[in-house]
Amino acid sequence: MSISIRSLNKLYPGGNHALKNISMEIPTGMFGLLGPNGAGKSTLMRILVALMEPTSGEVDVFGYNLLKERKEVRRILGYLPQDFRFFAKYKTYEFLDYAARLSGMDNSRQRRRAVDEMLESVGLFDVRERYANKLSGGMKRRLGIAQALIHHPKLIIVDEPTTGLDPEERIRFRNLLAEVSEKEVTIILSTHIVGDISSTCKCMALMNRGEVAFFGSPEDMLKEAEGKVWRLKVNGNDLPVIDGKYPVISTIPSGTGWEVQVVADEMPDYEAESYPPNLEHAYVYYMEKKLNRWVND
Repeated sequence: MSISIRSLNKLYPGGNHALKNISMEIPTGMFGLLGPNGAGKSTLMRILVALMEPTSGEVDVFGYNLLKERKEVRRILGYLPQDFRFFAKYKTYEFLDYAARLSGMDNSRQRRRAVDEMLESVGLFDVRERYANKLSGGMKRRLGIAQALIHHPKLIIVDEPTTGLDPEERIRFRNLLAEVSEKEVTIILSTHIVGDISSTCKCMALMNRGEVAFFGSPEDMLKEAEGKVWRLKVNGNDLPVIDGKYPVISTIPSGTGWEVQVVADEMPDYEAESYPPNLEHAYVYYMEKKLNRWVND
């Protein structure tokens, strides 16, 4: 395993227990960290990138003890935070060159070649002369992952990378991460967007209220919702009643009424047909039924 987390806790001043006895083994490849806002994902990410110390617990990253060998961990780490910013005075290639120098790439010729190759691989070579803060939202995220990859790290952590992107850029970004994950590296993708996990990750964890509520493959989580998703047609008067009793996934106008998808163990009071679940259904079912919490992100 590339990362071993054992009995990790983070207690903030004031009594907020952000992480509660987290233990898991993260393999190489693409790993998804899913959960609603406030679940503890960002706290865990900040600990893993050595920006925050835990209250207790141990973390090993590719054989290095995170608490005792922070410099060694940082050398093999690439990080794209959610609030990644660019210096206004730098052009796109200048910013990536600056990131390369920070990573320890001192040879200017080698650095120039690495910058050009990286810009090409993330689809930004044609805008290399544009000021970084003038790029589109999707381009900024691609430049962000480029700076995380420029020194060829063994561990890459990205926090909510597709938030605010349009569907085309979101797919492009996910495909880029998937390509990188084939190169014997570990990518931790922290997100509250279920589609980011289902299309890219073979292993995942679901966090809720600072705890790991589920660990396994997306397929394993999908099994939790088999036979628990229902499609039914109702009139406008029934819709508020159903919405109050069940987690509603979608509502689509249908003639004089509505076609509704809900997750529930059974639907005895309505004519409903079973519907094949996807990971979003499984996520909602797990949060509602397993954890007794309905989250509407």
